[in-house]
Amino acid sequence: MEYTVNQLAELSGVSRRTLRYYDEIGLLRPERVNFNGYRIYGQVQVDLLQQILFYRELGLSLEEIGRLVKDPEFDREKALSGHLKALLEKKNQLELLIGNVRKTLESLRGEEMNDKEKFEGFKRDLLRENEEKYGEEIAEKYGKEAVEASNARLMGMTEEDWKKQQELEQEFAAVLKEAMESGDPAGEDARRACELHGQWLSMFWGKGRYSLDAHRAMGEMYAADERFRAYYDKIKEGAAGFLRDALNAYCG
Repeated sequence: MEYTVNQLAELSGVSRRTLRYYDEIGLLRPERVNFNGYRIYGQVQVDLLQQILFYRELGLSLEEIGRLVKDPEFDREKALSGHLKALLEKKNQLELLIGNVRKTLESLRGEEMNDKEKFEGFKRDLLRENEEKYGEEIAEKYGKEAVEASNARLMGMTEEDWKKQQELEQEFAAVLKEAMESGDPAGEDARRACELHGQWLSMFWGKGRYSLDAHRAMGEMYAADERFRAYYDKIKEGAAGFLRDALNAYCG
């Protein structure tokens, strides 16, 4: 079978604009271009697009995908086996979520749910909410593996850990507010706010994944994205921008 851009877009669910972009960057070239300028895709390109979409689902950047699929030693069967393993892990996570929702429904119908189950349910709800709000941006910036590791740390938190991160967040907010009143993003209060924020992030990332560059990049995202900006500006108007400037000084 052969497909035009419109036909392949309809078949795959990928927009025509995206297919043209993949062609422009050399990731997915058509089999040929007709005399009238129509791009024509064959079975090889259809299979390659499927592979690209699998990798995108796993959170890889287009640059990383390009390196993988253009590698002369690329093994499609091995890659598909890897995709299957990742999907099965995601399936297990969904089954855990389904089980928790069932338990919650049972509790609403009068059946008891212990405190540990309630706490686990709360963490899962938070994880789902964060995924819906910020999942795509975070995965694009840091990779699917980093997101999954952070989610695993969240789900592994004890109530004591959870209380500690809440206390850290509250202390950070208070110190950041004081730093803003001083007006100096490189001052002592601002540095202390950045330290506390780094400790708080490390509870979700793990110390092994924390780096000054990653921390600074988070500050840039807080200020650039209106959803993150709104969250931090609840501390004080302009807090997201001030935190970005403070992190640039602290991490630099």
